[in-house]
Amino acid sequence: MAERNDERMLEAKMDSAALFREEVYTDRRIGTIRALNPVKPDGSPDAARHTLYIGEAQIYTNMGALPLSFEIDAESLEQAVKNYAPAAKEAIEKAVREIEEVRRQAASSIVIPRGGAAGLPPGGLGGGGKLQMP
Repeated sequence: MAERNDERMLEAKMDSAALFREEVYTDRRIGTIRALNPVKPDGSPDAARHTLYIGEAQIYTNMGALPLSFEIDAESLEQAVKNYAPAAKEAIEKAVREIEEVRRQAASSIVIPRGGAAGLPPGGLGGGGKLQMP
C-alpha cells in the first residue's frame, strides 16, 4: 500500500482541465477572499465553469492561531463579500465542534489501571485510580 502512495506522489501531475487563476481580496482587517477564476490550459477564461470564492480567517486558541478556509456561496465578488460573515461563522462553529470532539476523544482514551502498575503498590500512587481535573 505504501508503494502505491509513493507512486502517486512521484507522478504529481496537474489536471489541465481543472485550472484556476487566483485573485486575492482583503479588507486588511477581518479576512481574505480568494477568487478562483476557471481558465483553459492556454490561460484564457473558461466560461463553462463558475468562479469559486474561498474565504480565509483565523481563530485564536490557547495553542495559537488556527487558520480556516471555507467556500463562500456566491456568484460575484460583491455577493462573496456580503456572504463572508455567515460563511465564516459557520466555519468557526464547525472548527470549534471538531476541536471539542478531539478533546472529548482524547479525554476518553485515558486509562488508569485499578490494580496498580508493575512496581507500584496496589491502587497506584495513592490516587485510588480516579482522575482529578483542575
